[in-house]
Amino acid sequence: MDKKMNLYVAGRGQPLILLHSLLSDRESFDRIMPALTAHYRVIVPDLPGFGGSPASVEGFDETADRIANLIEGFAANEEAALLGNGFGAFVALQTAIRHPTLVSRLVLIGCGTRFSDEGREAFRKMATVASAAGLAAVAETAMNRLFAAEFQESHPDLMQDRRQAFLRTNVGVFCEACDILASLDLSAGVSAVRCPTLVIVGDEDRATPSQMAYDLVGRLSDARLSILKGCAHVPPLQAPDEVIALLDQFLAAPVSAHPQTISFER
Repeated sequence: MDKKMNLYVAGRGQPLILLHSLLSDRESFDRIMPALTAHYRVIVPDLPGFGGSPASVEGFDETADRIANLIEGFAANEEAALLGNGFGAFVALQTAIRHPTLVSRLVLIGCGTRFSDEGREAFRKMATVASAAGLAAVAETAMNRLFAAEFQESHPDLMQDRRQAFLRTNVGVFCEACDILASLDLSAGVSAVRCPTLVIVGDEDRATPSQMAYDLVGRLSDARLSILKGCAHVPPLQAPDEVIALLDQFLAAPVSAHPQTISFER
């Protein structure tokens, strides 16, 4: 099968790979890209089945292996940092589990090792409804999982853009990803991750609540947590300045200087 991915590449410096969420696309990083490309060589792929990237037929592990191949292709002898948001964060975590020597720094935004029974059922329900009635039938649910109500009200143009981006998603790929997340459990594998890891979560994140982030940090050998107040599931869009500050601090600091917990009051 074709394992190529559609990519956006910009900037110069340390390679930094950004992986988008299930409910969005690579444009969800647009508000942090200008600052990042000033210091990093930023690689933003369409995940398999999204945008111009062919879908995976071999499952979640194969998606993680594609990201590993991407890192090998761009990083060469350089240290590569890997960042994921939502579904992209689970892909990033699985990549670091399966290929621990390839990732020098890991940033997980809206992530955990597994979903609660309630969270799993939410994915199953979205997949069932979308399969029967299309993505428009779950668009409101998707937006509410991505963004806090106050943010939606104050950014109508952005919300319209994000809704349209979601509706462009292939419904079959969406349903398959929902099924993956509904059954995924990475808790047994996270001990393989040895690189410094920054976990970021919004305190209004309904998709991956902060309890998942606390659990994840507790299972990793070298991790720290940042909680963004008043933020939901897509901090790169909702709190770009805070995310950029966290990334600059995390990616530049010596390992021994990493704080255990960083919080932003918004």
